[in-house]
Amino acid sequence: MNVVDSSAWISFFRDDRNAKLFSAPIEDLAHLLVPSVTLHEVFKFMHRNLDEASALRAVAHMNQGRVIPLNGSLAVDAALCALEFKLPLADSIIYATARKHGAVVWTQDVDFNGLENVRFFS
Repeated sequence: MNVVDSSAWISFFRDDRNAKLFSAPIEDLAHLLVPSVTLHEVFKFMHRNLDEASALRAVAHMNQGRVIPLNGSLAVDAALCALEFKLPLADSIIYATARKHGAVVWTQDVDFNGLENVRFFS
């Protein structure tokens, strides 16, 4: 299973220099888990920096994966990840989601660098 961090989704949608690094996990929809917080972050970024239509297209693509909502149990797991690994809120939710499902996190966010089951690209 794969979890793609918001930074990697944005790279993919903007087709920047790292976009191809994230295309395999993003296009493998059968194994793609999408933490709901990534929908929020990507939509907000795309809307602010491009336009609403681009943001809606991005979220439509993301929704083809299995969206994992933030529930009480996952929120507590994320808080523990935040404390243990000193992760910000969204990153802790993303990492806790991946850990719960035995998934690999794909990212270019330095906050994840060095954590177990993370594919980090600078």
